[in-house]
Amino acid sequence: MASESEALNPSARIMTFYPTMEEFRNFSRYMAYIESQGAHRAGLAKVVPPKEWKPRASYDDIDDLVIPAPIQQLVTGQSGLFTQYNIQKKAMTVREFRKIANSDKYCTPRYSEFEELERKYWKNLTFNPPIYGADVNGTLYEKHVDEWNIGRLKTILDLVEKESGITIEGVNTPYLYFGMWKTSFAWHTEDMDLYSINYLHFGEPKSWYSVPPEHGKRLERLAKGFFPGSAQSCEAFLRHKMTLISPLMLKKYGIPFDKVTQEAGEFMITFPYGYHAGFNHGFNCAESTNFATRRWIEYGKQAVLCSCRKDMVKISMDVFVRKFQPERYKLWKAGKDSTVIDHTLPTPEAAEFLKESELPLRARNEECPEEDDMEGLEDGEEGDLKRSLAKHRIGTKRHRVCLEIPQEVSQSELFPKEELSSGQYDVAECQAALAPVRPTHSSVRQVEDALPFPDYSDSSEVKFEELKNVKLEEEDEEEEE
Repeated sequence: MASESEALNPSARIMTFYPTMEEFRNFSRYMAYIESQGAHRAGLAKVVPPKEWKPRASYDDIDDLVIPAPIQQLVTGQSGLFTQYNIQKKAMTVREFRKIANSDKYCTPRYSEFEELERKYWKNLTFNPPIYGADVNGTLYEKHVDEWNIGRLKTILDLVEKESGITIEGVNTPYLYFGMWKTSFAWHTEDMDLYSINYLHFGEPKSWYSVPPEHGKRLERLAKGFFPGSAQSCEAFLRHKMTLISPLMLKKYGIPFDKVTQEAGEFMITFPYGYHAGFNHGFNCAESTNFATRRWIEYGKQAVLCSCRKDMVKISMDVFVRKFQPERYKLWKAGKDSTVIDHTLPTPEAAEFLKESELPLRARNEECPEEDDMEGLEDGEEGDLKRSLAKHRIGTKRHRVCLEIPQEVSQSELFPKEELSSGQYDVAECQAALAPVRPTHSSVRQVEDALPFPDYSDSSEVKFEELKNVKLEEEDEEEEE
C-alpha cells in the first residue's frame, strides 16, 4: 500500500481505490493512504470495498421504515443556472416512496449511455419536481459490522461529542437518503468544511460533480456573480444547498471540475472544502455522515459559515486546537493565527506512506496521532474541559425547507399544489435567490476566461411567465443522440 508516485495527483482528477480486506479494516489509515496518493486534490474520491464485505445481509425488511419529512424539489432557472426550493411533504414509508419513484410519472427515462441521461437531467431539471427522502436519522449497517461503519468511524470528530456532549444529526451521526430520478444535491461543501463519506446501499446510481479545493474560491466568485442577491444576503449562500450550476457553465467560465458515477455498493469520500453536487439516476438509498482528520482542523478554523440562519451547524474548534495544535493555541485565541492553507498537502497521518522527500517540512516535524487520540485531552491540559457534560442532540444539517415561496414561483403552473408542511423559511432569501442577473466585471474578474455572462440586463427579475408557456411534462427529445 506504500506510495510510489512522485507527484500527488497534479491533474486533480477523481481517483478510484480498491482496498484489500486487510487494508479496508482500518478506516483512518486508509484515508491517510488515499491522501498520500493525492486523492484529496480532486475534492472527491471513490472507494470500492472488497467483494467479501457487506454492511447488511438483506434490504428486504426496510419497507416499513418511515421517511419523516420528504421534500419535493422545485427547480427554477435557465441557461445552466438554477435555484432549488425544498417543499416539505407528509411522512411516508419506504414502500410508498419506492412506489412513487418507480411510477410512470417519476421513473427514470430510457437511455443508452450516461451522457444521454446527463443531458436529459439538465434539460428537464425544471419539470415535474421529484421527491427526495432526505435526512432520515438512522443506519442500515448491522451492529456487528466494524469496517467502515458510518455510525462509528472513530475519527477525531468524535471529540465533539466526547468533550461537549453534542450530537449533530447527520454530522456526527448517520443520515439515510432515499432518492428517485432527478433528485439533486446542489453545489456545497460540507458543514465546517469537514470530510464526508457516502455509501450507496442499493438501487440506481448517483452521479457526482466535484471542483478541486484549490479552485473552490473560483466557483464561489462565479456563483456570487450569477446570484448577487443571494451573495448580498449571506456570505456563504452556497451552504443553503439551493444553487445548481451546470457542467457546461463551469466549462464555459474555466472552472476546473471532474465527474464520476457511484454504483450501488460503492463509497464516495468528499474532502475539506471540496465543492460537490449531483443527482440520482432513480430509486436508491444512500447513507452518509461527516468525519475528520488532523488536516481538517485548519479548514474548520477558517470555514466561512452561513450568517443568515441561527441554527446553522457550527463546531467549536477549541478542543481541536488545544489538543492537536497546542503551540498555536494562544495565538489562535488572540485571533493572530494566520496560517495559509495549502490544499495540495496530504494529512499529516499520511507520512508513513510518503518518501522523506515528499513530506512538507511541517509534516516531517509532526508526530502522527496515537491510537489513543479518542481518549480525550490529557490531564493538565486545561482540565476544565474534562468535566462530564450532559449529552444533547441538535438537528441542524437538514435541507432548508421553503414554505413562503416567492410569488413568481408559487403562481407558476410548475408549482405543486399539494399540501405543505408547517416548516418555515426566510422569504427574503428566496426572493434574493430568484434570478441570476448580469454581474459586474469586478465580481468575476478572477474567472480568467473572460467569456460573456448571459445577458439578463433587461430585467433583474426572472421572467417566470416564460415558464408557463412550456410543457409541464418532461420534454421528449426529438432526435436520438
